[in-house]
Amino acid sequence: MSTAIVWFRRDLRIADNAALYQACADHAGVVPLYIHAPQEEGSWQPGAASRWWLHHSLQALDTDLRHRGGALHLRRGASLSTLLEVAARTGADTVYWNRSYEPASIARDTQIKAALREHGIAVRSFSGASWQEPWQLTTLEGQPYRVFTPYWRKLRTLIDASEPLPAPARPPAMVLDGGESLGALDLLPSIPWDGGMREHWTPGEQGARDALELFADDAIGDYATARDVPARHGTSRLSAHLHFGEITPKQIHHGLLTMLRQRRADRSVDIEPYLRELGWREFAQHWLYHFPQVTNEHFNPRFNGFAWAAEDPEALRRWQRGRTGIPLVDAGMRELWHTGWMHNRVRMVVASFLTKNLRQHWLHGARWFWDTLVDADLANNTMGWQWVAGCGVDAAPYFRVFNPVSQAQKFDPKGVYLRRWLPELRDAPESTLHEPWKDRGLLQQTGYPAPMIDLGLSRQAALAAYQASRG
Repeated sequence: MSTAIVWFRRDLRIADNAALYQACADHAGVVPLYIHAPQEEGSWQPGAASRWWLHHSLQALDTDLRHRGGALHLRRGASLSTLLEVAARTGADTVYWNRSYEPASIARDTQIKAALREHGIAVRSFSGASWQEPWQLTTLEGQPYRVFTPYWRKLRTLIDASEPLPAPARPPAMVLDGGESLGALDLLPSIPWDGGMREHWTPGEQGARDALELFADDAIGDYATARDVPARHGTSRLSAHLHFGEITPKQIHHGLLTMLRQRRADRSVDIEPYLRELGWREFAQHWLYHFPQVTNEHFNPRFNGFAWAAEDPEALRRWQRGRTGIPLVDAGMRELWHTGWMHNRVRMVVASFLTKNLRQHWLHGARWFWDTLVDADLANNTMGWQWVAGCGVDAAPYFRVFNPVSQAQKFDPKGVYLRRWLPELRDAPESTLHEPWKDRGLLQQTGYPAPMIDLGLSRQAALAAYQASRG
């Protein structure tokens, strides 16, 4: 009986899983294996919120496999030695996996592929959770794209023909004794702080399907405008499910079309704005694949001489805890701390405040998001921070400084979002809610902090520093 190992990484699903599907088609015995080896992810090992999600996603995958007669075999340690050990124990002659595109993962997988083949073990790798591999789309000159719009224009011509794979007709049924318990991977926080995440999220493949169905029922119809309103459930909230591979863009695209057709709403609902957002996700992967240095360096070298302010631990602490005295910034940072997620419009505002008003290096923000976001994704996180800071690919011009007051007035005019996350201001009148510092009595009465910085003066200082860096 031929046996194969399916090495799960960030593809924690059964349906539309090319590696699992092909292994089940080619072999009588299939061993689903997850190896916990965070040290192999270099300087960007998973943060606390990501580890929480991973624990529950692994639990959900194991449950799904057990319903099909299999089980997820958990190990920890070096991936290569573990793969060789499991192969020797089971007689597996092939290892299957879906590709990862982070720099450290690419280097590791290249080494492992060569070593396994030297030991007489075949390796088959497949496209991960993307419409196109990062190297497949190039400009007419054969160069990687640096601007999103032409990239998306080309990608959009290819996605309609992409169909997701079903779950394997013959499920993996090989169960190994031993291995690690899920608890032994030590993924959950030692001091419970994850109540808000448990309240807001259901990790796993079924949780992803449920979130997609809710999106199709509730938000896709006016996504183009509702996505900018932080008080509404106007986005898909699928980002963490996508990051951990519990659902794929192909499944989302096909699933939305199918659900809308069943509801006879397909002709009246424009899903293109949402597909474009998924395109940004792939553009980020494309960018990181071709320019791996950007996780720690400016993409635009002109910013190498930019005069960032000296690291200010107290300013960073106030920003992290949502105590800046700027309501929209504080609401976003408290939403992040409580739920492990933040509305995208607010992410841009809090990032702009940190990198421009406070002029702290974007890496401080990237690292904080990395530790606290359940959807922390290296490509998306890096691109987002460099975009706002003005030093990335297809970046916002540096002079675009998000004004958190006008942004709140425009997208949260009644203060529904602000009142939800800032209990001190819950009873504040609309006339002062967005600028509470104009009422000193309100600050004294509620204990909400005064602004840590003048928005206008700090904007001018940031623009002056930018002009100086340009010579």
